[in-house]
Amino acid sequence: MPKETKKKQEVSGRLVSWNKVLIPESEAKLSIYDSALMFGDMVFEMTRSFNKKQFKLREHLRRLYASLNYVRIPLEMTIDEMEREVMRTIEANEPAMAKDDEHRIMIDVTRGLLGIYQDTVGTPKGPNVIIADFPLRWTVASMGHLFDTGINAVITSQRAIPASLLEPKVKNRSRIHYLMANIEASQFEGKDNWALLLDPDGFIAEGTGDNFFIVKDGVVITPEGRNILRGISRDYIFELGKELRLSVIEKNIEPYDVYNADEAFMTGTPFCLLPVTRLNGKQIGAGKMGEVTERLLNTWSKNVGVDIAKQIQKWGREAGSKATGTTPYQFKAK
Repeated sequence: MPKETKKKQEVSGRLVSWNKVLIPESEAKLSIYDSALMFGDMVFEMTRSFNKKQFKLREHLRRLYASLNYVRIPLEMTIDEMEREVMRTIEANEPAMAKDDEHRIMIDVTRGLLGIYQDTVGTPKGPNVIIADFPLRWTVASMGHLFDTGINAVITSQRAIPASLLEPKVKNRSRIHYLMANIEASQFEGKDNWALLLDPDGFIAEGTGDNFFIVKDGVVITPEGRNILRGISRDYIFELGKELRLSVIEKNIEPYDVYNADEAFMTGTPFCLLPVTRLNGKQIGAGKMGEVTERLLNTWSKNVGVDIAKQIQKWGREAGSKATGTTPYQFKAK
């Protein structure tokens, strides 16, 4: 590691909770013999704050523990203990955050060393609970313009993995299919291309870290929660729908339905809600954020006391030319 990079990590001031011990972020390292590296055997959650207050933390933790239960990682830490440790980590990292930063929490839980390596490599056995806290702006600074221009959703040849083969409702790190879809979408002509996966039956499933919605005749429609990760932000759209007296339903959606929708949008924890204005380059509706989508976003902003779009756009202006990516991955064709 270059000396300059190492120095920056050491002086960042951020701390990571590693099995309830706070250590410098640069020292948080996982054993090469951990099941997470061998099998992608790790479940995780990522949260965000508004005005430094965590949003839907308990709901994220409930999903985390449901994932742990499904994959049978024998974690002794209770959900209440986990919540307290998250808050302790946030408190420890607040001095390292800028005044207008939001806390982006990442909780990773691994099974620990594979059995054949236990008691042989000098690393404690048992699950690892790793809680990191970093500025949300890292994730979203490049997305501000999308509130105006919208996303071009690209249907990839890579399909979603159905629950009959690998349960997508478990939030896990075995996500190579997401990666392959992102690589394919990055090769589509133009900018702001985000992957959109179909299930094996040809119905719209989800994005690679976000849930998908369309609006038709005032009704908000999202794919059934069968072959997808059931997002916390996705669930919140149902809450907002009740508040705004909008009909929000689950239904099988085909690409045909998206092409003929009035509006479309994606939801995800870091950015909350972004309009989808094109599918495979073809305009959806008026080609901009629709009325229903805007009402949902404005109400979300009002409820949390933060103008979501303006906050992200401000971070983007401050980042300047460094804010170049609009997805978790950037790939260039040879």
